[in-house]
Amino acid sequence: MKMMSYWLDTAKPFASAASGGPQGTADVAVIGAGFTGLCAALALAKKGAKVVVLEADRVAGAASGRNGGMCNNGFAQDYGGMVERFGIERANMFYRAFDAGVDKVESIVAEEGIDCHFGRIGKLKLAAKPEHFDKIKRSQELLARNVDPETQLVMPADLPSEIGSDRFYGGMIYGKSANMHMGMYGQGLAEAVVRHGGIVHEHNPLIGMRRVSGTSHELTTPHGSIIANQVLLATGTSRVGPLGWFRRRIVPVGAYLIATEPLPVELLDRLTPRRRNTVDTRNFVSYFRTTPDNRILFGGRARFSSRSDPAADAKSGAILRQSMLNFFPELVDTRIDYCWGGMVDMTSDRLPRAGERDGVFYSMGYSGHGTHMATYMGGVMAEVLDGKVDLNPWRDFDWPAIPGYFGTPWFLPFVGAYYRYRDMVG
Repeated sequence: MKMMSYWLDTAKPFASAASGGPQGTADVAVIGAGFTGLCAALALAKKGAKVVVLEADRVAGAASGRNGGMCNNGFAQDYGGMVERFGIERANMFYRAFDAGVDKVESIVAEEGIDCHFGRIGKLKLAAKPEHFDKIKRSQELLARNVDPETQLVMPADLPSEIGSDRFYGGMIYGKSANMHMGMYGQGLAEAVVRHGGIVHEHNPLIGMRRVSGTSHELTTPHGSIIANQVLLATGTSRVGPLGWFRRRIVPVGAYLIATEPLPVELLDRLTPRRRNTVDTRNFVSYFRTTPDNRILFGGRARFSSRSDPAADAKSGAILRQSMLNFFPELVDTRIDYCWGGMVDMTSDRLPRAGERDGVFYSMGYSGHGTHMATYMGGVMAEVLDGKVDLNPWRDFDWPAIPGYFGTPWFLPFVGAYYRYRDMVG
C-alpha cells in the first residue's frame, strides 16, 4: 500500500517549472499552484500579463491533488437552508456559481487540450436514514422548481439501478456533476500557464511579504524575491509565511482517502452501475467514485483531525476501509493500494471567501467544493484584479475571526464528538 495520493502518483510530474527562485518584477504574483492559483495565472497570462506563480511544494501537491476527484455542482449545505438565510435570488446566484464552476472546468479542459478523463457522470446523494430521504425529497422539489431542473429523485425501490448496496433509503441525482483525474488536470493547467507565457516556481514558499505601495508588494522566498504590482493569495490552509490573518479564519480539517486495486468491470457493474460520484448524508460523510483504471476510490471524514501524516492517514484509512465494507461487503478480500490524507480548508459557514485586504487579493475557503469553485474563482479573480469586483459572488461577505482560534484547531475533537452523536440520533 502506497501512503501517497493516487492522483499525484499516476500523473506525469510537471516538467516546465522555472529553476531557482523569483527575481525582478511581475504584473501579478500568485501564491499557490493549486487550481485557484493556476487558473488565475492562466487567465491573466492569456490577457498578456507577466505572471509569476510561487508554490511552496509541487504543482497541485496539496488539496488540489489530494481530493476525492469529484467536480460536483450544488451546495454542501441544504438548499432550503440557504434560501432561508439569503433569500431565493441570492441563494440561486450562489448555486449557479457552483454550476458555472463545473462548466469552467469542462471549457478549460477542452480549450487547453488537457487529457484528464473529464466526464459528466452525475452525483448521487444517498439517504443514510429514512428521515434523511424525507429531507432530500423536500430539497429536490425546491431545487427542481427554482434553480436546477436536472436533479431527480431516486426512490428506494429504484436504488439497485444506481448502487449495489442495501444500506440506503433513497437518494437524489445531480445531473450536471462531473469527475476527472485531478493530478492530470493540475499538471495540464500548469503546462498551459507556461505555454501562455507564465512562470511557475515550485519549492518556493512565501516567507516574507512587504507592502511597497498600493497593491504593490515585495515577496520573498528562500531562493529569491520579486516585486509584483498585484498579489493573489490562493493558498488554502497554508501554515507557511506571513498569513496569520487568514489562519484565524480557516480551519484545516483532515480528509482521508483509500483506493482499491483495479477491479473487474463486472464487479463494478454490480456495485456502481452508472459510475456516479456518490456521497451519503451523514455528518461523518463517506463518498466514493471509480477511477480511470477501475479502482474504487473511497473517502470521507473518518475522524475530525487537523493532521495528515503516515500514522494519521493509516489510522483513518483503516476506518475508511471498514466504511467501504459496510457499503460493499463483497470487497472484503480486496487489496488497498493507496492511502492518503490532506487538509480541507473550512470556513465557519462552509462558504468561500474572496476579495481584497490591505492591498492583497485572495480566494480560498472552499470547504470541500474546491475543484470546480477554485477553477471558477481563479478566472473570476483574474477579472477582479482588472477592477471588475462585481463579478465576485462572495464580495459582500464579512469574515470575522473564529473566537479563541489562532491557527491550531484545538476544538476539532469536540466537534467530531458532536457530529458523531448527531449521526447516532439522526
